[in-house]
Amino acid sequence: MDFTAPTFWVSLLQIIWIDLLLSGDNAVVIALACRSLPPSQRKWGILLGAGAAVGLRILFALAVSALLGIPFLKVAGGLLLFWIAIKLVTDNDGDSHEVAASDSLWKAVRTIAIADAVMSLDNVVAIAAAARGHWELFVFGLLLTIPLIVFGSQLLLRLLTRFPILIWAGAALLGWIAGEMLVGDVMSLNALQHLDPSLVKMDDHGMHPAPLPHYVASVIGAAIVLGAGYVLRNRARAIAQAGHGA
Repeated sequence: MDFTAPTFWVSLLQIIWIDLLLSGDNAVVIALACRSLPPSQRKWGILLGAGAAVGLRILFALAVSALLGIPFLKVAGGLLLFWIAIKLVTDNDGDSHEVAASDSLWKAVRTIAIADAVMSLDNVVAIAAAARGHWELFVFGLLLTIPLIVFGSQLLLRLLTRFPILIWAGAALLGWIAGEMLVGDVMSLNALQHLDPSLVKMDDHGMHPAPLPHYVASVIGAAIVLGAGYVLRNRARAIAQAGHGA
């Protein structure tokens, strides 16, 4: 890993932003699972629950990162990332989290780990995509979720509620990365090379799209997310208003 390369710092900033956007729900899960613990055990419940959740995420991320090298799986990952990004801007703020309160420390930790494993696929896929195969980056991104979940998520939730533009910016970033994934798939690269060899470049890390298809796909990906999110959000609001008026 070249720490002086601009791509390293771009990927690092993308991972931090993704973590900031996608860690809020996990903080809510932990709070709900620990709400019935005695005050003396709540801190341990939060720390152990977050640690168990992040450990599971690292295992998931290692598997996802390895699989992304198989043809068509980056396409599948890119499409999944589009869904994650659109879901980010169309989800209702008032969605409830059905997480049962636990009356013992280890029950709380188990509840947190299971709930987080079920709901953390979006975080794992997004971080693995932004890390672009560099295990150091996605392990860092997953470890970063611990302080974000434990200390910063409630503040973040308030910021996102007050400044919704941050959610849209994050969704656009995920769409950008999804576009990168689609054009970076082995089958996409072979098709580009067959169409015009100048659309593909080779380096020590293998075959990559040239700057033109890379940025075109990324911009289109961000535009798709923003456009689809805007249309679906307005449609959901119209249906909700119609339902209230009926």
